[in-house]
Amino acid sequence: MCVSGIAISKYINLYTDFAFKKLFGTEANKDILISFLNTFLEFEDDKQIEDIEYINPEQLGDTSRERKAIYDVYCKTKEGERFIVEMQRAEQDYFRDRALYYSSFAIREQGKKGGREPWDYHLMPVYVVAILDFEIDKDPARADKVVTRVRLKDDDNRIFSDRLQLVFLEMPKFRKKEDELETFSDKWLFVIKNLYQLEDKPRALTDGIFKKLFKEASVANLQQREKEQYEESLKAYLDWYNVLNSAKNAGVREGEAKGRAEGLAEGAKKQAIETARNAKALGLPVETIAQLSGLSEDEINGL
Repeated sequence: MCVSGIAISKYINLYTDFAFKKLFGTEANKDILISFLNTFLEFEDDKQIEDIEYINPEQLGDTSRERKAIYDVYCKTKEGERFIVEMQRAEQDYFRDRALYYSSFAIREQGKKGGREPWDYHLMPVYVVAILDFEIDKDPARADKVVTRVRLKDDDNRIFSDRLQLVFLEMPKFRKKEDELETFSDKWLFVIKNLYQLEDKPRALTDGIFKKLFKEASVANLQQREKEQYEESLKAYLDWYNVLNSAKNAGVREGEAKGRAEGLAEGAKKQAIETARNAKALGLPVETIAQLSGLSEDEINGL
């Protein structure tokens, strides 16, 4: 399918803002988000999330001069557990710090302000789930570690606090094909990474929550206004992707040019040293050798 010159796949691209918020951030599809969270979060006693309430994703600082945080999706259970779900496309040097900073808003907003009763600092858990279109952990030993869970532990590896849990899904590390899907988490990761490339629903994903997901993700099922919004979102994503790709290619070209220049310089240096040694063996004056080779007199004396 092609709309306004843009090739449109059968299913929406989950890496676009429109698709991510439609499938994960709308009341009508909150069962899809609940399934996703229950798949990747670990709860005590095998508890499962049954229902959620969406919260305003814009979190303000304590003062007007402080930075604010805008989550992709922010929700909570009736008990008060909070969930931040983020799609991060571009690699950042301090993404771990960013994740901690963003989680702090969900922690601090629980503080009781005003009132006569003192607050005892009892917190409800905060969970951060980040879908990353890059590798946050470059360790070769963890090249196949797609899902990373982070908790606060002491030096004996005991849980210090269960009030903060971060989960990172490094999508470039997920390489399984359709016939290799074994677990429910495998199926979710496959959908996230490949949704927009699929022409038909994989047989392994034709039941349960995935049946609804594919229905909601079908471009053909979008209302006209939704199609326009998706087209705008897809254009923005493709523009961003092309800019990022161009920057990477420019960096590669610059590195290659620098490498060639360094290689030529190294070769010229070796040739100059060889010339100086031969001239020195012939007994030529140091001043003459310097003129022939381009080396300094100190460099020649050191040969």
